[in-house]
This record gives sequence, C-alpha cells and structure tokens, in this order.
Amino acid sequence: MGWKGAVRSIGAAVRAAERDAKKRQRELQRLNKQYEKMQELEQAAYEVELYENSIEIIQSVHKECGERINWKEISASPEPDKPENTKKHESAAIFAANSYKPGLIDRILKRENKIRQKLKNDTVTAIEKDTLEYNTRLSDWEKQVVDWKESVDLAKLLLDGDGEAKLQTIKELDPFSEISTLGSNLSFSIDDKGTVEATIHIHGDDIVPKEIKSLLKSGKLSVKKMPTIQFNEFYQDYVCSCVLRVANELFSILPDDAVVVTAIDELLNTTTGHLDRAPILSAYISRNTLMSLKMDSIDPSDSMGNFIHNMSFKKTKGFESVTRVEHP
Repeated sequence: MGWKGAVRSIGAAVRAAERDAKKRQRELQRLNKQYEKMQELEQAAYEVELYENSIEIIQSVHKECGERINWKEISASPEPDKPENTKKHESAAIFAANSYKPGLIDRILKRENKIRQKLKNDTVTAIEKDTLEYNTRLSDWEKQVVDWKESVDLAKLLLDGDGEAKLQTIKELDPFSEISTLGSNLSFSIDDKGTVEATIHIHGDDIVPKEIKSLLKSGKLSVKKMPTIQFNEFYQDYVCSCVLRVANELFSILPDDAVVVTAIDELLNTTTGHLDRAPILSAYISRNTLMSLKMDSIDPSDSMGNFIHNMSFKKTKGFESVTRVEHP
C-alpha cells in the first residue's frame, strides 16, 4: 500500500488555530533581533515577558490539536466519478458551421467556400481539443481513484485495528513537531491488546526555567533562583500537558478509543548514584473522557485524576519512578 499517498491525500496535516501563547512567542522571537538596540529598561521588560511567555507555553501544550480525521466517513466514501467527454468544443464548432449564412459581402468577395472550409477545419481542431482535455481529466481521475482506493483501504485497516497501519499513519502525519521543539521526543509501539503506546522522552531540566525574572519598581530586571517547589510544579504541569497533547493528537489521526501515554525522564538512582531514565507518568487515556474536558480551562496536573494513571509526585522532591500503567 502507498502509505504516503493515502495519508497525504486526506489532507490531515491542516493544523488548528494556534493558541495565544504560541503567537506571542513568535512575536517575541522577532523582537529578539532588535534586542541590542533596546534601552536597558526595554531590555528588562522584554526579558520578563519572554520568561512569562515560556511559562505559559509549557503549561499550555495541551491546548492545541490538529484537525480530526473521520475514518468511518473515508471508508464509506464512493469512488470518484469518471469524467465524460462532453465534446463542448466540437458542439460549439458544429453549431457555428451550421449557423453560418453567407452575407452579401461574402458572396461579392467570393469567400463563402473559404469560410466554410475554415469552419470545417475548426470542427476538426475542436474535436482534437475535446480529446486532449478529456484525456487529461481521465488521467487525473485515474490518479484520484488510486488515492481513493488507498485511503479507503487504509481507513478499513485502521478501523479493524491493524497495528502496522496505525504506526505508519503516525509516522506519516507526524503531528508532534511542536512537542519535539519543546525538548521532548516520542516513540510508539502497539501492545498485545492492540493499544497504541506512546512514550515521551522528556528533557524537563532543559525546558522549565530555573530562574524567575521580574521587574523592580525602578523598571530594572530582577533575576532570582526559582524555588524548588515552584520549579517542580511547573515541571509537573509541563509533563502532564505533554501527555494530554500526545493523546489528543493520536485521537485526531486514529479511530482508537483509548491510548497509553508514558512520560520518561532522568531520575537519580540512589543505588548507583547515576541518573537513569525511568517512567514518571503513565496514563491510560480514554477518548470519551478526554473529549469531555474543556482543554482551555483545565489544570493539566489536576486533570490526570480523570484517567487511570501512575504518578508519584511531591512538590518538595518532584517526580519519582513509577511503573507503566496496567490497562483493561
């Protein structure tokens, strides 16, 4: 099966409107080019706004999602209509030839036969033009039929729970580019129950700010080390926000009713003294439950209570290692 042709023909890469935090981030990135020209107080204000925006970004990853694909509708879609040769140019040329009546000038100048021959030649040209246009439409139709068949076949495989089709669709659509730019990368697998399992490899220390930036009354910049509790809370929100986003994106491109999303990061192994990568949050996300949430209003950390999940988190210590969630 031509996976790329099937998936891309659906047009599922169209993205939803960006959240305000992302739009503001781009504005701030443009302003960065003018940073050296700013006065000290302007630079201070810019630094604070950049900091505040970074916090908003990591707490709102879940607020965006790509356009949803209706695989049932695609699986039942009819074959594209085969084009007909309407012969519109030929019909117009024949009508012109049959409608021709030589006028007085044509008879005087004895050009009636010449005009009739031209009209006859025009009819031949019109037939050729009709044939060329029809063959072009027919060629386009044949390509559409191939894409249609691949799309329908792919939709049926996904609706039947085919694991390879799921993984190939995820790979081709790749709706997780923003999460990657935020410092995480993902891998996917299918468990023995046919459920998609997504693993997010978090790099929390690289994402969450370690300093608080604010403006003094004088307008100058104040930079302080972020308290551990505050850092951990931001970190927790970021991890939970990413988990929600990944689940939502998977539901937008797959017909599945549930997915498992596990976040992994480096934790101190007190036995060896080394940093080991381990699960810090694992959640079984139900489509119906996720769709019932108001994503713009929820607290990403609190929202985990809606799902079967494993998470051990303390404000003073942060995350602790957990096992991957067991699910029905």
